[in-house]
Amino acid sequence: MKWKERTATELDSDLIEKYQLSPIAAKLFSLRGINTDEKLDFWFNATIEDFADPYLMHDMDKAIERINQAIDNGEKITIYGDYDADGITATTIMTEALSILGADVHYFIPDRFKDGYGPNLDCYKDIVNDGTKLIITVDNGITGVEEVKYAQDHGVDVVLTDHHTFQEDVPKPYALVHCDYPGQKYPFDDYCGAGVAYTICRALVEDTVPELLDLAMIGTIGDMVKVTGEGHILVKYGLAMLNQTERPGLRALIKNSGLTLGDINETDIGFNIAPRLNAVGRLANANLAVELLLSDDENQAQEIADKIENLNNERKELTNEVYEKCMLQIKENSWQKSNTLVIYDSDFHEGVLGLVANKVAEKTHKPTIVLTKNHDGEIKGSGRSFPGFNLFDALNPLKDSILTKFGGHDFACGLSLEEDNISSLRSAFEKSFNLEQNGENKEYDMELPLNKISTQTIDDIAQVGPFGTGDPNPIFSITDASISSFYKIGKDKNHVKFKVSKNGRNLDVVGFNKDFLNNNLLPFVTKIFIQLSVNNFRNKSTIQGIIEGIEFSSPKLATPAPIVDLRTENFVMGFADRYLLFDPKNIPYVKNVLGIDENKISLVKDYQSSGETAVLLDVPHSQFELNQALENNYHQLYLRFLIDQLPVETVPSKTSFGNVLKYIYKHPTLTPEDYRTVAPYLGLDYDSVLFILRVFFELGFIKLEDGKLVGEKSAEKKPLSSSKYLMATKSQIDFMNQLRNMPSQKLIDYINSLSK
Repeated sequence: MKWKERTATELDSDLIEKYQLSPIAAKLFSLRGINTDEKLDFWFNATIEDFADPYLMHDMDKAIERINQAIDNGEKITIYGDYDADGITATTIMTEALSILGADVHYFIPDRFKDGYGPNLDCYKDIVNDGTKLIITVDNGITGVEEVKYAQDHGVDVVLTDHHTFQEDVPKPYALVHCDYPGQKYPFDDYCGAGVAYTICRALVEDTVPELLDLAMIGTIGDMVKVTGEGHILVKYGLAMLNQTERPGLRALIKNSGLTLGDINETDIGFNIAPRLNAVGRLANANLAVELLLSDDENQAQEIADKIENLNNERKELTNEVYEKCMLQIKENSWQKSNTLVIYDSDFHEGVLGLVANKVAEKTHKPTIVLTKNHDGEIKGSGRSFPGFNLFDALNPLKDSILTKFGGHDFACGLSLEEDNISSLRSAFEKSFNLEQNGENKEYDMELPLNKISTQTIDDIAQVGPFGTGDPNPIFSITDASISSFYKIGKDKNHVKFKVSKNGRNLDVVGFNKDFLNNNLLPFVTKIFIQLSVNNFRNKSTIQGIIEGIEFSSPKLATPAPIVDLRTENFVMGFADRYLLFDPKNIPYVKNVLGIDENKISLVKDYQSSGETAVLLDVPHSQFELNQALENNYHQLYLRFLIDQLPVETVPSKTSFGNVLKYIYKHPTLTPEDYRTVAPYLGLDYDSVLFILRVFFELGFIKLEDGKLVGEKSAEKKPLSSSKYLMATKSQIDFMNQLRNMPSQKLIDYINSLSK
């Protein structure tokens, strides 16, 4: 990841004076393009009275007319929602508003496991047959061409309200209200489903209906749409409403979240409130969450909130359980060196696939698809990626061949397929891999003036919020600071805490999931990128930094060590001039997984530069290759020996060879690929099985018949040591292990002796 500092023209001094901005706030406003009197006035002074005329949205007049007609005629109205936080709040907003107006209103949220995502024809049929005369979709419907047509053809009008991307075929409902309808005059185009529902209710009630803003705000933050423009008004006043809410459901949810009414901010919504609402749809029916938000009884609300809390805890446990099984599959199937991952288990819980795929992708830095089998025998899954690899572009070509259903965007997707096509998906996904160089760039705002930081700084920064999409939480850099009091925290010691000091001032810094950082790497830390937050502990509030990123460079020493041993560290800091590889097969891994710029990667045999800081990243196969690397003149040489292309880490035991051979003789109907599943039962990973099979082929112990592995009945008895492949591999393993395990000073002395 490369960090780039945002730049912008400074705010006019008159504006700074007029709005009484601190230097930090003035800089942050300028970097976000809020740099004129008009924009600053809107930011500070716009109220809910400044929302645009809702009738500027496409078909709003038709929608309101039809809804009012249904209310006046006592027609049954059904709100068709969605099972995420946005869909839940949108459903609640529309149901509550129509109830106030005296409508015969009902709501339906599809079941993730039974009905799937979005419009479902069978569900529409049930709603039509149940006497509904008007369907209002919220947070969905724009893909429901067939479903909307069915309703309209059967005398049931549809008011379609949505915010998702238009596709080639657009439904033809009675009215289509969409915040980004092409050519409409409404000035804000990035509402979530709840935001669109709130806009419709403003038109219906002919008022700003502030009592609905708390729900619209939760949907906005939960769905990560823009918090600029009208999104700023909605989130700002929605948070104000939430912090004084009288809704029993929200109060119970807030209580169970461990939050304090009056002090809730946008971060609390994103990390505590929205995930709890999402958990309901992941593990149960999201109608329960709507029931919570609509409840006007405190005891009932608390009872429902407790059920949701249990579901959220179960969601966490399931996520960790499925994640651990995925990581075990990666190890057993020897997928560590693949570029992509397709992981399948029929017992995985469908509701957490997206969460797990995201967690695996973050851990392995590989685009990841996690699959399971639903109750109908259909294979369903979720995929996650990261900047530099477009998941949608990679998988979209497969939707008519391998995939039966597919949808998503650059970094997330959902898909379905037949079980027989899983291996085809795995192969096609791997072939599609092409990481865009410099794909992961992240911006930061400014160098933190550590000597000027006080508790007032947090209030100054808050003026530029609430933060979210379009108005990112500020990230500050701290350059060349002293680091002290370093230690690891958390149950699994996977978080770190330390103190940075500069210009006589200190700041406590916490790094979540930064367990790679240790005292050996601290001297290489040049710049830390942080967000500022308040740590409330034992009734004392202090400012702390939360690590967003770290930049490394070679320590500034009077006489740099010519050779540095960093074999014990798995983390690659990325500051060297050149990363040298002995084996060309390692290039994709170094480029794609470790994220090293391909312009910095060279093969030892091709390297001709001198005077550079270089890293021996993989392990030489032989003394000859090592000698070849040491013929060059380096400014500094780092020894990593981190990766290799050996077929196995260790030569399997004689017992393992025997067990595999017995298994082959007893099961002559299996293909080599079938042994991917068999390997764990033999106590081996797949790479070890493949290694054993190759040795057996060389020795003539087994053969392939019609693609099946069978034992050679008349095989000549030979010792395993007669396999040239086995002995050559063993020799390479012994040499590599010698380099990896040699005591540090002995290795440095050894390298120095070879360099002379």
